Amino acid sequence: MKKRLSLLIGFLCVLFLSAHAQNKQISLEDIWRDYKFYPQSVNAVRWMKAGQFYTKLKDNKIIKNDVTTGKEVETILDGSALSPEIKIGGYSFSADESQILLMTERESIYRRSFKAEYFVYNFESKVVTKLSSKGKQSYATFSPDGKKVAFVRENNLFVVNLSDMKETQLTTDGKFNHIINGSADWVYEEEFSFAKAFFWSPDSRKIAYQIFNETEVPEYNMQLWGGLYPNDYRFKYPKAGEKNSVVAVAVVDLENGNKHTKLDIGTETDIYIPRVKWTTDANTVSIIRMNRLQNKLEILHADASTGNSKVILTEESKTYVDMDYCDNLTYLKDGKHFIYTSEMSGYKHIYLYNTDGTQVRQITSGDWEVSELVGIDENSKKAVLYYVSNEVAPLDRDFYSIDIYGKKKVKLSTKSGQTHVNMSNDFSYYIAKHSNSEEVSSTSLFKTKKNQLVKVLEDNADFKTLIESYGFVKKEHFTFTTEDNVELFGYMLKPADFDENKKYPVLMFQYSGPGSNQVANSWGGGNFAWHQMLTQKGYIVAVVDPRGTGSRGRDFKHATYAQLGKLEAIDQIQTAKWLGKQNYVDANRIGIWGWSFGGYMSSLCLFTGADQFKMAIAVAPVTTWRYYDTIYTERFLKTPQLNPSGYDDNSPIQHVNKLKGKFFLIHGTGDDNVHVQNSFDLSNALIQAGKQFREFYYPNRNHGIYGGNTRLHLYQQMTEFVENNL
Repeated sequence: MKKRLSLLIGFLCVLFLSAHAQNKQISLEDIWRDYKFYPQSVNAVRWMKAGQFYTKLKDNKIIKNDVTTGKEVETILDGSALSPEIKIGGYSFSADESQILLMTERESIYRRSFKAEYFVYNFESKVVTKLSSKGKQSYATFSPDGKKVAFVRENNLFVVNLSDMKETQLTTDGKFNHIINGSADWVYEEEFSFAKAFFWSPDSRKIAYQIFNETEVPEYNMQLWGGLYPNDYRFKYPKAGEKNSVVAVAVVDLENGNKHTKLDIGTETDIYIPRVKWTTDANTVSIIRMNRLQNKLEILHADASTGNSKVILTEESKTYVDMDYCDNLTYLKDGKHFIYTSEMSGYKHIYLYNTDGTQVRQITSGDWEVSELVGIDENSKKAVLYYVSNEVAPLDRDFYSIDIYGKKKVKLSTKSGQTHVNMSNDFSYYIAKHSNSEEVSSTSLFKTKKNQLVKVLEDNADFKTLIESYGFVKKEHFTFTTEDNVELFGYMLKPADFDENKKYPVLMFQYSGPGSNQVANSWGGGNFAWHQMLTQKGYIVAVVDPRGTGSRGRDFKHATYAQLGKLEAIDQIQTAKWLGKQNYVDANRIGIWGWSFGGYMSSLCLFTGADQFKMAIAVAPVTTWRYYDTIYTERFLKTPQLNPSGYDDNSPIQHVNKLKGKFFLIHGTGDDNVHVQNSFDLSNALIQAGKQFREFYYPNRNHGIYGGNTRLHLYQQMTEFVENNL
């Protein structure tokens, strides 16, 4: 009997081991050449006026889809059938959908800026017309009435009258590295997240636009390699403490001789104007103004005819005012109210204001955060707001509706995890993408009325089968309390054949930047497939969000103010200590890696936590905040003149003499964002300290370090470094 039982146990063990042995091995080519491990979704949905339909670009055709069936119902336009043939790179409809702007031959400039050729197609006449023959344009945009198109070329603003295709130049003083009309300068584009800086009035008579005078902004010289001599590309980049562009706001009246009126934004020039938009009144422009330290935000209302303005709302902070507020500022159709979001209660919530700036009510409240205001349906009897929040759990994102009185709150999402929503323009339908730590994302269509599921648009069944065949492991969430009595959230990926009696090396991954999150109740995440590959090689991958990250209220996020890097490094070092105490972790084999802010942190942690880490990889890191831009850096650190110790005390350059472990430094020489100067200076400091390390530079690659074989090459190097040193 005992012999039979032993044979049975042995047979089951063989079956168990065989099952694991059958899992395919993930290769870097699978990840970065064949791009196998990306679940399907319903991307690039452009809702049409009728909420039942959306369009998408497929095979150079603009296809109309019926959301209720998920089927293609019409080819709206075939770029290959046009004369001339157009390779469609992007498109936008006029408000009445009678015309469409087609973009082609797009050339990227920085992260968001670009120039391209545009064509206008008229559905009634079936005629396609080139917007301009005088050079590529940027950000071409229909007027609300569809009769004109405005765009920027070579730092000047233009408008085309579509009835006769007459092109009019509205500004003339635009000049590279000096004056920009209608588009953002580098630092606004990067940190305030916009490139187009002109805005049509609701009645199509006027255009408000921003003017950037960057003449006094210092230049950064970025060398581009490839010819006999390198090409010097010089662009205006304001490093912390240096001069910014002097910004102005003007309105050009197209029905009054193209008259330009400067709007009054105050006498102080060392300010920011992160947002400009029209109210529902076609003569009133809303302007958000912030001081240099970004701890005071004001909403101004300006008269487009006279330029006169008044401050209608002011919010101040001892640290900084979160820029997320700006994107949620929404003026209601009644012309009497606007919606605004703020952290004034300690958590980000939604507020209703009169247009004179008096608060009517706080619409949402509680010790949780509104992460996104999806939309406001004003056609309902009582206006209904749709938003996403983490009310149920800090790591979740759930979809809700609530009326404008703060009543009748309904939780629309039904599964735990993270839900991302795209609503139709008439709010009759919404597409929800959902996942959690154990479930791959699925995309479903709902009818908003009664929250009725219409159809699962993408269940990723084939992808689930694929990752199961490769033995992908699930996230294991954990929390722990540091020696400073701070509770931190994290997750681990463990080898599929994990044995709690064995000791495993651990590679920590983090970003750690202000307001960010890497730990979430969702499937996947940054570098997820590579981390899965590392578990197949016998590593545990651990991810923890330190103080300063988001989703846990204002105090947790703002704790790092004026001392960026200090608490984040302490928390990551504490994470390594906690991991080292787990009986399944080899405390002598813990490494850390990250990119950008994460590269800054991995460098700082390896140096200041030298006894906790065996190795670190830093990709495109900031190494001293003195080299990074004004808007981002000064928001969290003030200026170097006001807070020199905040800049220097937590710079990895100041701690190179503490290096004990193995260090791999990687950067792209064409990084216009985090300049390669950061890595050069860290490299030089390590050399002077007599420290051995490895470094690699990718010629002409930007902050993303990609293009052709680049990513595969990068991860081959990083994998080799992990295997050889951890």
